[in-house]
Amino acid sequence: MKKNNNKHEINIKIEGDTWKNALKKAYEKNNKKAKIDGFRPGKAPYEIFIKHYGIESLFLDAADLVVQDAYLKALNDNKLVPVCEPKVDVKNVSEKEVEFIFTIITKPELKIKKYEGLKIKKDKVEVLEDEIQEEIDRLLEQYAELIIKDGTVENGDTVILDFEGFLNGVPFEGGKGENHSLVIGSNTFIPGFEEQLIGMGKEEEKEIEVTFPEDYHAENLKGQKVIFKVKVHEIKTKEKRELNEEFFEDLAMDGVNSVETLKNEIKVHLESHKKVDAENKFVDDILEAISKETEVDIPEEMVEEEIELLIKKFAENLKYQGASLDLYYELTKTTEKDLREQLEKEAFKNVLYRLILEELVKVLEIKVTDEEIEKELDKMTVQYNITKEELLKELGNKDMVKYDIEIHKAFAKLEELNK
Repeated sequence: MKKNNNKHEINIKIEGDTWKNALKKAYEKNNKKAKIDGFRPGKAPYEIFIKHYGIESLFLDAADLVVQDAYLKALNDNKLVPVCEPKVDVKNVSEKEVEFIFTIITKPELKIKKYEGLKIKKDKVEVLEDEIQEEIDRLLEQYAELIIKDGTVENGDTVILDFEGFLNGVPFEGGKGENHSLVIGSNTFIPGFEEQLIGMGKEEEKEIEVTFPEDYHAENLKGQKVIFKVKVHEIKTKEKRELNEEFFEDLAMDGVNSVETLKNEIKVHLESHKKVDAENKFVDDILEAISKETEVDIPEEMVEEEIELLIKKFAENLKYQGASLDLYYELTKTTEKDLREQLEKEAFKNVLYRLILEELVKVLEIKVTDEEIEKELDKMTVQYNITKEELLKELGNKDMVKYDIEIHKAFAKLEELNK
């Protein structure tokens, strides 16, 4: 075994009956689809199969059959706990044996020189009257009703209009719409379009000249001046709501039936969000401060694996939005290499902070009881409205719950030590 800090190169040889059995299983698998004159698929004897295809044709499948056991042997024999997927190479393979080289990464040594007296404090949570009023104003705006108005188009109005675009006097694809609803000031149209609708009246027609942006997605329209013929059919404006019984009914908030109860509900809501924000900021601030007092050499394999995880999460978010990584690369004119470089700093920080937290749990002597784990599981079953059996099936085991409790306890202790 070669060892370089936390990178271990281990040779494992599989031979004898174990390798013979793996070759036999590989033969049985491949023989099912073998095409040998005089034999139906799966019926050719071993010697005939080997004569026809060669023993080498079985090596890859046979190696796949034994590689997991070889890996576990490498871990057990050397008492190693990996922190990321190993690199596996086949050093030698023959009819008699297969020899693997596993490159296994274990947790790097980490030394935290200081974690208390860092003068990092959690922000105080306070909800101001102005913030409550801002939220009330936002709700009044959100629940405002659109009513048809006379007069002309103003900023903030909703306009129902027809439009058709012309490039050099010829209509272009995608430039036509009928009875289209447009909020003036929303900036959803080409720059300059919405502003030129201001002052128009109902059933008024007009020609609007605009220039497409240089980075517009349609090649034939990039940077081009075009004319839009528009006709306004209807103009709507928002009618501001009042804090009355009808408004409270529309809100449909439990227990909210007056200005006072609405203010209390908003205050509780804002306090909850501010507490979460304050907690997140404290977590980030304290870990950043501790990281500056930490000595560690993080292996690039751990960072690369974290980058893969971040890309996977990013792809899942894109899929949820109806997009894909290929579409993202196309629209942003970037590549996978660009994305990996962009995520490298975040991945490094994630790995570093995770290692620091695991070390702090040991240094601070954080303990979690079975009772605490069960209590947290009960809380989660209520939160997600599922049984404990369903929850544990989803989680796999209780380790994740235990880890979360450890981390919460560690931060509570860090808060005390840095007051």
